[in-house]
Amino acid sequence: MDLQDKVAVITGGSGAIGAASAHRMAQSGAKIVVGYNSKPDQAESVAKSLPGSGHRAMRIPMLETPLIREAAAIVEREYGRCDVLVNSAGFTRMIPHADLEALTDDLIDSIFAANVRGPFATIRAFAPLMKRSGDAVIVNISSVAAIVGTGSNIAYGASKAALDTMALSLARVLGPEIRVLTVSPAAVDTAFVPGRTTAMVERVAATTPLKRVVQADEVAQAVMAAVVHLTSSTGWIIPVDGGKLVG
Repeated sequence: MDLQDKVAVITGGSGAIGAASAHRMAQSGAKIVVGYNSKPDQAESVAKSLPGSGHRAMRIPMLETPLIREAAAIVEREYGRCDVLVNSAGFTRMIPHADLEALTDDLIDSIFAANVRGPFATIRAFAPLMKRSGDAVIVNISSVAAIVGTGSNIAYGASKAALDTMALSLARVLGPEIRVLTVSPAAVDTAFVPGRTTAMVERVAATTPLKRVVQADEVAQAVMAAVVHLTSSTGWIIPVDGGKLVG
């Protein structure tokens, strides 16, 4: 898994999955840009903890396209390349699926802006630089909620389904220079969903064939597989779900 001298940008890089992916790629020799929105100290801590050198934190807010474009320009100026883009940033809230009134218009708009428009804007901004690499990879972090209609709320699953479909389209238009793959975990034991407890995640895991909670580093391993090993694959979804889709 050699990524020596490669540059990887990870949005949501201070979150559990983003940080685990950053560590995996840094261990393989990549220079990591740890993207964040509102937690600079946490992102700086992740960047400083990575093995190797050349890492840094950078504000890449999903809702501010001009700042996303500015981040792409900084990466080009400081590194001269971008070989990997991991879209790990996202947003959701716990809303019971049956409570239609609680899923307000504002919340729906916020979820789709962060989970669909944000990743697209990031890809759009970084694609010209990535194309010059000639062998670049975009990995979107989705969710099995997109396929089975579960998850923290109805809009969240729908937003991830949109992200999955967007990846199919982008795989066609960005090839052959850029591959686009999706890593789709089931409930991961992280703090991503406000109000979700470990017990809730364990109940979901108990319904799967493997009957254990998916860990952030297991998602990061799938990200690494997409980047390094699946060199003839693009447009596809890689489930990391304990077998939920077959269970």
